[in-house]
Amino acid sequence: MATDDLQLRDASAVLDKAAEENFPVAPFFLPRAWRDDLMAVYGVVRLIDDIGDGDLAPEAAHARYLGVDGAAAEDPLRLLDAVEADLRRVFDGTGAGHPLLRALRPTAERGGVTAEPFLALIAANRQDQLVSRYETYDDLVAYCALSANPIGRLVLAITGTETPERIRRSDAVCTGLQIVEHLQDVAEDLRRDRIYLPAEDMKRFHVSESDLTRPTAGASVRALVAFETERARGLLNEGTPLVGSVHGRLKLLLAGFVAGGRAAVQAIVAARYDVLPGPPKPTKPRMLREAGAVLRGEG
Repeated sequence: MATDDLQLRDASAVLDKAAEENFPVAPFFLPRAWRDDLMAVYGVVRLIDDIGDGDLAPEAAHARYLGVDGAAAEDPLRLLDAVEADLRRVFDGTGAGHPLLRALRPTAERGGVTAEPFLALIAANRQDQLVSRYETYDDLVAYCALSANPIGRLVLAITGTETPERIRRSDAVCTGLQIVEHLQDVAEDLRRDRIYLPAEDMKRFHVSESDLTRPTAGASVRALVAFETERARGLLNEGTPLVGSVHGRLKLLLAGFVAGGRAAVQAIVAARYDVLPGPPKPTKPRMLREAGAVLRGEG
C-alpha cells in the first residue's frame, strides 16, 4: 500500500470515532467551511486523547509520522511531546509531519483558532500519565478545564462567536459533558487504573475502590453516581443559555452538544445509576427530544 494511502487509512480510523461521541461533531446542516474546520480540529483532539489513553491502533504508523521510533513509540509522554512539536509547526507554518496535524493547517491559516486550546489538551493527557486519582471535586473541575473546556472554545473560535459570557457558558457545558463521560466510563477508566470520582466524595458515600470493581453497583456506589450526576446536570443547565445567545445553524449545533449531555444523564438515571456493567448510552430518540427541549428553552 502506498504511503499516502496508509496515511489516509490511519487518519480516517481516528476521524471515524466521531460517530461514537455523546455529541454531534460536524453535522450535515453546518456550512461546509465549518464542517471542514470542525473535523480537522476533531482529528487532532482525538489523536491527542488516543495517545493519552493508549488507544492508537497498533498497526498504524502514528509514531512514525511524528518522528518517533524505537521504544519511545510506546511512551505516551514522548508521543505527546512530539504532537506538541508538530502542532507548533502547524501554527508557525513550517510544516507538520502527521497527516491529521497537516489537515489542521487551513483552519489555522483562516485565523481565529490558536494553538492554546490544543496545548491545554496535551497538558491534560500528560496529567493522565501522572495523576490517576482526584482528591476533591475542585481538583476534577480543574482537570476538566484542560481536558474538556478547550473543545467548546475551539467551536466558538471557528464560528467567530467568542465573547466572555459565551466562553463561561461553554466551559460549564464542556465540564458537565466531561463529568458525564467519566460517570459512564467508571469501569473502563478503572481498567486503566484511573478514577475520576473525587476521593472526598467516595469517602462521604462509603465507597471503596474495590466497590468499583464489582460487576454491578451496590447502593453506596449508586448514591455516589447519583450525586455526581446531579452536579453534571447542574453544569449543563448553567451552560444551556449559551444556545439561546446564538442563531441559525450554530444554535442547532450547540443545542446538540447540550442535548447529548442531557440525554447521557437520562441514560444514567434510567440505568438506576448502575454504571459498572458498561456505559449507559442515550438513544437517538432521546437525544432528539432533548435537542427539541433545549431549542424551546425548556430546563
